[in-house]
Amino acid sequence: MSEYDPAESGQRNRDASRSPRQRAIEAYESAGRRAADGLSEAPFIALAGGIAAGALIAALLPRTQAETRAVRPTARRVRETARAAAQAARETGSQKLEELGLTREKGEETIRSLFEGVSSAAKASAQSAYDAAKTRS
Repeated sequence: MSEYDPAESGQRNRDASRSPRQRAIEAYESAGRRAADGLSEAPFIALAGGIAAGALIAALLPRTQAETRAVRPTARRVRETARAAAQAARETGSQKLEELGLTREKGEETIRSLFEGVSSAAKASAQSAYDAAKTRS
């Protein structure tokens, strides 16, 4: 059983005697203090959250014609630069593979040989298991 604590009982009576309005005001003030404390303890997290919220709002709003006209040249340059970079990477990679003697035909031949070897090993293993089971019977 719990013991009677007059201090605890008094606190409950004081809480009950406050008006709902007063309790709401105190809760609001307390939430404000907690939010301010959180911001002062982790300002970079608050900044990142603000940036993310702004980006989300911007993504949800329709783009205006002025924005489209302003962004179009930059978007075009970015797209062209990305294409050029991908093409350069593809060409350089192909040249490097050719220097190493790794051509498409050689790759296909290697893969075919690998599959034939795996198939042969699987057949030999299956035959061996069959023979072992047959001699035990």
